Amino acid sequence: MPLLELTDVTASYGPVQVLDGVSLDVPEGGAVGILGANGAGKTTTLRAISGTVRAGGRIVFDGRSIRGMRPEQVAALGIAHVPEGRGTLGNLTVRENLMVGAFLRRDRRQIAEDIDFLLDLFPNLRSRIRSNASALSGGEQQMLAVSRAFMAKPRLLILDEPSLGLAPSTAKDVYAAIARLRRESGIAMLVVEQNANLAFSVVDSVTVLETGRSVLSGSTAELKGNDDIRRAYLGA
Repeated sequence: MPLLELTDVTASYGPVQVLDGVSLDVPEGGAVGILGANGAGKTTTLRAISGTVRAGGRIVFDGRSIRGMRPEQVAALGIAHVPEGRGTLGNLTVRENLMVGAFLRRDRRQIAEDIDFLLDLFPNLRSRIRSNASALSGGEQQMLAVSRAFMAKPRLLILDEPSLGLAPSTAKDVYAAIARLRRESGIAMLVVEQNANLAFSVVDSVTVLETGRSVLSGSTAELKGNDDIRRAYLGA
């Protein structure tokens, strides 16, 4: 049974329907990418999962329907959402941001070990541990946002455009760390990304959205060999 199942999911903002039949599965410990043009419904799909937009259809996490749950209920079940724009707490230090992510945990020794793990994964954060998040570069803020989400010990990490606004070399470094995070923690991931080459460095399979519908799914190897996908998303 997949960890996350979406079947014919719909969603609207007022009278405007954005999703009109999105279906995808994320296996336990797996990583799935969502590709699509601007306006295809990628971010809205993530919001439907995390409960920040009213949705229809079937959304099941670990065998339990989560459609209609409030965001805090979804998070408590083990889904962490890193939104587009990062959303770090600028007036708090790096360490304080990490501790906010672990707010509901009581395993103090494991919390300390997880912080050390993340500071090893993102060494830039170690040198900025006492700096306010607002003083970090864009890449460092993205690293902190991913780290803070991981501190909640989720089973599924949802990432919305991790490379947005980053220089190509910084985006590559961020994705290399995300790939290592997946390998070493076994966490499942659902990744929305405009840069398909970066997404393919982390995910096992991809679902393509067009005008609010899932139109194509396959393994990264299959989609890399698809001429339409190469032209649309890989610059080939």
